[in-house]
Amino acid sequence: MFTKRKKAILLAATAFSVTSTLAFAQDAQTQAELDALRARVEALEASSAGPANGDFRIGNTSLDVYGYIKADFFYDFDFDQGDTAFVNVIGEPSTATSGTFGSTVRQSRIGLRTSTPSALGDIGGQLELDLFASDDAAELRLRHANITIGDNWLIGQYWTNFQPLDTYPTSVEFNGPVGIAFARQPQIRYTNSFGANTEFSVSLEENVSGSNSNDPVLTAAAEYNDGTYVARISGLYGKAESSDGATEVDQWGVTLSGSVRPWEGGLFQVNYVTGQAIGPYLIGLGNAIVNGEANDVDGYTIEFRQDLGEKWNVGIAYGKEDYDLATNSFSDGTGALNFTELETIHVNAFYQATDSLTLSAEYIYGERNDATTGDTFDGNRVQLAAQLNF
Repeated sequence: MFTKRKKAILLAATAFSVTSTLAFAQDAQTQAELDALRARVEALEASSAGPANGDFRIGNTSLDVYGYIKADFFYDFDFDQGDTAFVNVIGEPSTATSGTFGSTVRQSRIGLRTSTPSALGDIGGQLELDLFASDDAAELRLRHANITIGDNWLIGQYWTNFQPLDTYPTSVEFNGPVGIAFARQPQIRYTNSFGANTEFSVSLEENVSGSNSNDPVLTAAAEYNDGTYVARISGLYGKAESSDGATEVDQWGVTLSGSVRPWEGGLFQVNYVTGQAIGPYLIGLGNAIVNGEANDVDGYTIEFRQDLGEKWNVGIAYGKEDYDLATNSFSDGTGALNFTELETIHVNAFYQATDSLTLSAEYIYGERNDATTGDTFDGNRVQLAAQLNF
């Protein structure tokens, strides 16, 4: 877009320069043509900066294109966890390895945001896709597709209101630590602010697929964020059904989150989630119902980060999920992979090579218990990545 504009300005300016050289031999009519050409050059120069609120403009609508290209390279020492560090497969005989190298570009994504002024306030739109299709295929997958009306309404698919975005741990690999809600759901959300740093939101959302329910979910959240301190509470209520439809239970959850920047460049944050039949909302994807009973779960994450100068940032995050009933989100068909606990540790470093290029490295430790045998399995993984934002 900007290259084409620069070329247009250069051509127009060249034509203006050449014509100006001959201007002394021209009459008043030619001078008028020069003035018109000068005006067109000035218009091109003004437009080369782009619209005030977007990369492009169509009529009264501004459009921003954003996203990144990301290449990941990883090595699993004990169990092959795939393109994401999916700790649920640790201990699965078919994934056992003496060392497996892998790579992926499927986390790369592209998005489009629009904004149109109206009597209702700015009408915004977002459409975002990545390449994380199922079965390890690099195919387009919908992440977000929503409409916003002013500062209050969101209609469409976005992160669930139950998820704490502002205190979500940072990781190189796709999922991040276990013990936290992670879902993008179609919804209608209303948000309102109280003062400069506090907001309240409620939403009616579609339930996640693992809950097997056709009933909607109601969520509510309140957050205080002044840039130094963050405090958030969110709640969820709905229904969950067994896969055969024979059992229906109440589904509820509460998430408490907080963070503080205790000194320059430092960040400490925690998330705690508890509830009944909310396993499908968490990274570990535990069963909502087990043998006709609602499965209770507690999860939490703890993260510490520190900037090291202007280019480097390092961090460590711990996550855990603890289920009351043996859950089986990944199974070899024998029932031997039931677990009640998952744990992860992420240690990472990010180097900001340029304003748009980030290089990163991460060590990931995962642990899963076997609720049937009492055994505990662990796995180790290292990952390198390069990410170019646009």
